[in-house]
Amino acid sequence: MTIQKTQTGNQLTVALEGRLDTVTAPQLEAALSNALDGVTELTLDFAKLEYISSAGLRVLLATQKKMNKQGSMKLTHVCEAVMEVFEVTGFSDILSIV
Repeated sequence: MTIQKTQTGNQLTVALEGRLDTVTAPQLEAALSNALDGVTELTLDFAKLEYISSAGLRVLLATQKKMNKQGSMKLTHVCEAVMEVFEVTGFSDILSIV
């Protein structure tokens, strides 16, 4: 999985490419934990994310909880396969998907 971060002031966009699973979820968790200080608007760009597993969902949930305390988080460009996982798990009700 490739993680690309772009920050402008207190806005951070993280673009993911590939698969977010048990192997790559720790990479995302580490990348986000180091980058969220002072961030009030987090955007996760899923345009090139093909797959998400329960490990990826756990990282998203933890990140959402952190961002609820310091600002907002939204997901953009979610593909149909990933959106189906969000809908089946109820994450579509928890996360802000635009």
